[in-house]
Amino acid sequence: MKSKIISRLQIDGLISGLKNKGQKVVFTNGCFDLLHVGHVRYLQEARALGDCLIVGLNSDQSMRQIKDPARPLIAEDQRAEVLAALTCVDHIVLFDEADPFKLIEEIRPDVLVKGADWSLDNIIGADLVSSYGGEVRRVELVPAISTSEIINRIISRYGKDFAKS
Repeated sequence: MKSKIISRLQIDGLISGLKNKGQKVVFTNGCFDLLHVGHVRYLQEARALGDCLIVGLNSDQSMRQIKDPARPLIAEDQRAEVLAALTCVDHIVLFDEADPFKLIEEIRPDVLVKGADWSLDNIIGADLVSSYGGEVRRVELVPAISTSEIINRIISRYGKDFAKS
């Protein structure tokens, strides 16, 4: 499983090998802080769009930049390991930047996937991927299921101090 977790330094070799085999590379990214059914369905749909799914995983540092200082709830190495256990995920690459643009430039996926909650003009890397003939796809989300929604549901049921009891 841990062999699915690759470093930025391994990307060039991985991508050349996949392209030489004629494989269609799909890329998506996210935090995946509390893995839930919405994540699993999303990743399965993304994987169905090609031969190899690479997930750009926001590092802890990146999540603190884009979410809030209290996030992530789950450390990056554990989030990566959980994602690696999914058969639909072929590789995971951590990134420290606030957005995945540099990673998308390095990977140059055939298909870039984001959730349908992102408008096409707000999908980071969409212009780049389209410019070289790649495809940008939006996947429908499971209604009312998100990490933030789960956190809010726990707080509303048990209060902010539920873990201290």
